[in-house]
Amino acid sequence: MDKKTQIELEAAAFRTLREHLMEKRTDVQNIDMMNLAGFCRNCLSRWYQEAANKQGIEMTKDEAREIFYGMTMDEWKSNYQTEVTNEKKAEFDVAFAKNVGGGT
Repeated sequence: MDKKTQIELEAAAFRTLREHLMEKRTDVQNIDMMNLAGFCRNCLSRWYQEAANKQGIEMTKDEAREIFYGMTMDEWKSNYQTEVTNEKKAEFDVAFAKNVGGGT
């Protein structure tokens, strides 16, 4: 497979993942994703931002999140985020430290 085709297929897979998380599984909370998989929608938007920045495209965390979520973070939280238990918060602290470290 040539490099251009590989990049196009990877981009298509990413778009499908984004659509799945943003349109079909809005019920899955970011904290659950982080606790189980070690990444969440915010991680995906951060990776998008980092890729843009590497290409010389200035993009803030909030701009990347709005592109990824299709709305502001406040809108997403208002529409889809649910209350979190103390147990899930504790699990998140461990998962975040292990998988993300100091960056958000």
